[in-house]
Amino acid sequence: MGRMVFLIVFYVCLQGLVLGVFEKDGEEGGLHLTEAAAGFDQTLSGKLSELLKISGPALKTGKSRIFYGIHKDFPCVAVVGLGKTSAGVCGSENWDTSKENIRQAVSAGCRLLQDLEVKHVEVDGCGDAQSAAEGAALGLFQYDQLKSKKKTKVTTQLHRSWGKLNSIGVVYAEGQNLARLLMEAPANHITPTAFANTIEEKLALHAERVTINKRFAWIEEQQMGAFLSVSKGSEEPPVFLELHYNGSPDSKQAPLLLVGKGITFDSGGISLKPSPSMDAMRADMGGAATVCASIVTAAALKLPVNIIGLAPLCENMPSGKATKPGDVVMARNGKTIQVDNTDAEGRLVLADALCYGHSFNPRAIVNVATLTGAMDVALGSAATGVFTNSDWLWEQLHKASVVTGDRVWRMPLFQHYTRQVTDSQLADLNNIGKYSRSGGACTAAAFLREFVTAPHWAHLDIAGVMSNKDEVPYLRKGMSGRPTRTLVEFAAGLAHDG
Repeated sequence: MGRMVFLIVFYVCLQGLVLGVFEKDGEEGGLHLTEAAAGFDQTLSGKLSELLKISGPALKTGKSRIFYGIHKDFPCVAVVGLGKTSAGVCGSENWDTSKENIRQAVSAGCRLLQDLEVKHVEVDGCGDAQSAAEGAALGLFQYDQLKSKKKTKVTTQLHRSWGKLNSIGVVYAEGQNLARLLMEAPANHITPTAFANTIEEKLALHAERVTINKRFAWIEEQQMGAFLSVSKGSEEPPVFLELHYNGSPDSKQAPLLLVGKGITFDSGGISLKPSPSMDAMRADMGGAATVCASIVTAAALKLPVNIIGLAPLCENMPSGKATKPGDVVMARNGKTIQVDNTDAEGRLVLADALCYGHSFNPRAIVNVATLTGAMDVALGSAATGVFTNSDWLWEQLHKASVVTGDRVWRMPLFQHYTRQVTDSQLADLNNIGKYSRSGGACTAAAFLREFVTAPHWAHLDIAGVMSNKDEVPYLRKGMSGRPTRTLVEFAAGLAHDG
């Protein structure tokens, strides 16, 4: 008898509902139901409001409470706290608090229902359907492809028809989830070739707008000596992945150029990393993952903008063929580089990609890389560090990050740092700063600047935001896929501004 009751409960809980409630401003413990929650409450003759009053203290932001059996269509109803109704853009936090609260709350409700093995969840739009859709899709993602026991797969839809904004939110989140999938996968599954093939598959649906080049021998022909110096220690062949998304009706529109560091595994090379946490270096291609995922997302959204994506992909491994500390290599633009630390390899592969990227006369160049541990020390996981020679470009990136909640923070590009990388005993440049650890993120950016002549360039160091423990409540523990949504929002802003 007991077993039969359990099976009945399990069956009727296959469908759930997430509803939001706000805290009333200036009223301790007061709650304000969203439009969808109020409509649902009305069908129950006020039963939901009554249960909320008697079930405990008022729901705080991101907290949830579940009710069973109160509606025949939704046996499991999760009610989530959305914070103050007056929340909005916060200057001190540099994000839209209301949007972040919605993402956090909806994510919490969806996960709670997923843990109950609910198969389908309808989600309250909470007054911002895009943020609600993002919270649901980001919160439910988990990389368990290689496990025999997997999390319950949950389908979601908005409880009310919010039209286009819902689909946009889903596409934004799916873009970040693609980057998370690539970054989380083991390095023996995502080699340079496998990475390129995965992106090609994802863009196959948009072939009329996207062209893809996967190049091997071409790298040598282009005299990309810095890139090749990193790749030669590995048995895996390097790939230079080039994506062209032609979304603008004006075929002559100057493209946005996105460049991503694509080290699919970084052992440090001869300058071998310590073994603890080296497994996380499977995500050292996070720059390439976020850049490529943002182009996949732009294509899915049919953004009216032209984008070129470049991803130099390789492994950084120690072997008899690997670059040795003290070796000198030549980049595509003819500058020589003394490689005193083979673990400072990301700037080498980016140097050649940046030189090549200028040939497209781009409107702006944005490169993205898990470049330095120093960036993690400086900002942690709070924001991506941005080094840029352009106030206009900084403003565009910052504006986009306020909307997405995936923040950026401007860092200095002083000549003070340039002098530290141009003071080299054997070559034009040294791949590490004169004082090694001091200002490491800044000297890395100064090094990259030596390969940039464009007036609008930004370097995004994403080492600090590469993974998530519990800092971003709507992302599970693991690789974060940040800042994919900010890159997409930035590109959408450029498309809107023309």
